[in-house]
Amino acid sequence: MNIRFIDNMKRKYADYKAMSASEKRNYWKEWLISYSLYIFLIIAIIGIAIYKPSFIAPRSLINMLSLTAANLPIALGIAGTIVLTGTDLSAGRVVGLTACMSAALLQAADYPSKMFPGIPQFHPAIMIAGTLVIVMIVGAVIGLVNGFSVAKFGLHPFIVTLATQLITYGVLLLFTNMNGNSGAPISGLSEPFKQFVNGSVVKIGKDQIPIPNFVWYALVLTVVMWFIWNKTCFGKNMFACGSNPEAANVSGVNVAKNTMMVFILAGIMYSITGFIEAARIGSNSPSTGQNYELDAIAACVIGGVSFVGGIGSIGGIIVGVLLLRIIFVGLTVLSVSANWQYIIKGLIILIACAIDMRKYLARK
Repeated sequence: MNIRFIDNMKRKYADYKAMSASEKRNYWKEWLISYSLYIFLIIAIIGIAIYKPSFIAPRSLINMLSLTAANLPIALGIAGTIVLTGTDLSAGRVVGLTACMSAALLQAADYPSKMFPGIPQFHPAIMIAGTLVIVMIVGAVIGLVNGFSVAKFGLHPFIVTLATQLITYGVLLLFTNMNGNSGAPISGLSEPFKQFVNGSVVKIGKDQIPIPNFVWYALVLTVVMWFIWNKTCFGKNMFACGSNPEAANVSGVNVAKNTMMVFILAGIMYSITGFIEAARIGSNSPSTGQNYELDAIAACVIGGVSFVGGIGSIGGIIVGVLLLRIIFVGLTVLSVSANWQYIIKGLIILIACAIDMRKYLARK
């Protein structure tokens, strides 16, 4: 692999040397435009670090790593729908529903305001595993509804997932009002559940700063998704369907089946995000997961997942999530209000999409 990489670099350098002066100028102009957002974000991060040295303190860095890990599963899920030239607006609400379900099912046995006091209590490991399976099934079902509607009815993913977003939110409101809960935040989680997600087996530095367990879970999910995207027929078919569904269909790929599988996988990733989020934030309400899909979409676009379809990488998604988290932690450190952070987030999405479309038009 190293030899192939070196040969590829040598070939690119030889091609560059063969360019005329005007071609070289155009090359660097296109390079600067293509990577302008990355350059700007990196300069902004360096500027924040200089202005507020505490921004790069070990505890702050671990906090940014933790936030990245918490937001990574939903981005990995939604990225597949973008590869198919679609999107998924229901992602945040699925996170909210599965987070509230996880919290309700894993409240401490002696918690006085337990939502479902009649639930039989088993060994904590069985309760945690069982709850995870249940919420994954819920996420998969919602994903199946999205995928089936897109694949079989030919509806645009924007419309389909907007509808399922509203339906899921309605179900979430009904759920949080069950058994006299009246929409109150669901808290009082069991200690084993909190330790399973937020506990730490690894501590670093002289201050013994803990790295939460969910960071390692996110790492495992990333490896699994990388394998699915790069080493399976399903992954290759996903990119083929995103690049040219007609050509993929002619070559024998079941486009409808693959579309449904992408949305089902996305739903499962949202549910895992919700499961982790339930313990991470500790008190879950109908507002849990709100606008999470916007952060995930922004991270994917920054990471090079193209709305044109058929383009994206797991490594790029990780970079996108990390950069976005660092920027917003930096803005919080600088005491920038949440109102301005929404504006900045929207501008980042707009600029990233504009750059992506420009690259697509240039290739045409």
